[in-house]
Amino acid sequence: MGSRALKGWLLSPRRDRTQARQRLAAIAALHGRGPAHSHWQALRAELKGVSDVERITARTALRQVRPRELVALQQSLQKSEHLSQYLRGLQADLAYISGPLAPPAGCASLLERAIQAEPAALVRDGGVIATGFDAELDELRAIQDNCDAFLLDLETRERARTGIANLRVQFNKVHGFYIEVTQGQVDKVPADYRRRQTLKNAERFITPELKAFEDKALSAQERALAREKWLYEQVLDQLQAHVPALTELARALAALDALCALAERALTLSWCAPEFTREPCIDITAGRHPVVEARLAETAGSQGSASSGSFIANDTRLGPKQRMQVITGPNMGGKSTYMRQVAIICLLASIGSHVPATACRLGPLDAIHTRIGAADDLANAQSTFMLEMTEAAQILHGATPHSLVLMDEIGRGTSTFDGLALASGIAAHLHDKTQAFTLFATHYFELTEFPARHHAAVNVHVSAAESGSDIVFLHEIQAGPASRSYGIQVARLAGMPAAVVNHARHALAALEGQQTASREQVDLFAPPPAAVDAGPSAAEAALAALDPDALSPREALDALYALKKKLLETK
Repeated sequence: MGSRALKGWLLSPRRDRTQARQRLAAIAALHGRGPAHSHWQALRAELKGVSDVERITARTALRQVRPRELVALQQSLQKSEHLSQYLRGLQADLAYISGPLAPPAGCASLLERAIQAEPAALVRDGGVIATGFDAELDELRAIQDNCDAFLLDLETRERARTGIANLRVQFNKVHGFYIEVTQGQVDKVPADYRRRQTLKNAERFITPELKAFEDKALSAQERALAREKWLYEQVLDQLQAHVPALTELARALAALDALCALAERALTLSWCAPEFTREPCIDITAGRHPVVEARLAETAGSQGSASSGSFIANDTRLGPKQRMQVITGPNMGGKSTYMRQVAIICLLASIGSHVPATACRLGPLDAIHTRIGAADDLANAQSTFMLEMTEAAQILHGATPHSLVLMDEIGRGTSTFDGLALASGIAAHLHDKTQAFTLFATHYFELTEFPARHHAAVNVHVSAAESGSDIVFLHEIQAGPASRSYGIQVARLAGMPAAVVNHARHALAALEGQQTASREQVDLFAPPPAAVDAGPSAAEAALAALDPDALSPREALDALYALKKKLLETK
């Protein structure tokens, strides 16, 4: 129930902050006086024995609930009573949960009286209704359970009444129950005996009492099952009146479970309580992506290294004077992680949860719009680019000044100039008309000129350090545009063949060296040029002067060492 409740909160957060503030206050109350005196631990221990009251209630309303589910409901009602009493002793911030947690009057007692502690799985199997709930059912069960005892008791009484010492009360499947008397004792048979069968040496009789018992005994099982089914339906009829209260109780249990989970995460992961303001802003200090952070910590734990698992936290400052960030930087540098962590923090704050940050101030927020990743819908004749444009159009039509918009690499899938033109147009619309809080990640460096002509936009980039042909991602958001994308370095890290990487370096150098005014097309498929001849080096000159055929083995070895030394000096 708690899992479904938390999912519902995340999928449908309220724009009004009243409920979020209420949940934040509840989480603070669950924290108590500190980790050693927190209340959520005791509550979660009690919640472990609670069944899915929500589904059981729904099945009860549909009259499809099974006996064992009703036993689970009865046990959960006892747990909810304990939880309600526990919460009443805490702060008033949890009063809105403790009230609905109280079980509806008479519901638990009805289930305890009506259903056995360990019933059969299905009503048709019998053994569902508890002993003592219905006198007629108890009698029918007693007939089945005590048939032999009744026959022995009847035999004793009839011997005493008739004086026939060898009288026997027996049963067979053909003739049913009967009293057997030998031929020599027939004259002692009472008048209420009715002859049922005559044998060579004995007579078999039936009495009204034995006949009545026979009728009950032979149909007792069938009648007991029918009676039990009828009684079960009666119990379901009585439970219908409790369905609304049980539904509210299930919601309270689910909310308490979800709040305890949020309280535990807040303490365990060092999350902070967000602050809501009326002024439009998204002000996050040292924000983190909870999933990436957990994965890094898990990887570091498996490798036994604490430093390699540290997540680089970043600040986010968005307000009336700075509504858009144009984010540039290398692939794999952390642009998407940064953008998503801002969205996750805003979403968690909106549902009333603590957030993975050192501090968080959040103004009014009505929606989170995202255009992230690449996908297609070929079944509906939508290519990757068409789907991207469709989603971008929906964002431009639906976003408001109180929305958060994430645009990640918009304009892919078409020519460079087309993509750049569309990206600049979308950015201008979001800045000038929509005026939404926007994180705009791009590899079009031409867009880094955008903030110069748009007052509410700023350039930021994710930092990286290059050492020779290697690159180190620092994952830190810094002011200003990035100097380059490092795409070829990332391709090399991905395992791209060296020949491809070299060819790409040549093509990139040709493109970057091309004059802006020139319309000459760069040949991207030309092989890389040979290295420029700068004259022979000292090592090359020494190698050219050698005559291998004239050297002894020892002289050749000495020459090899000399060449190696000159090469090292050259480097």
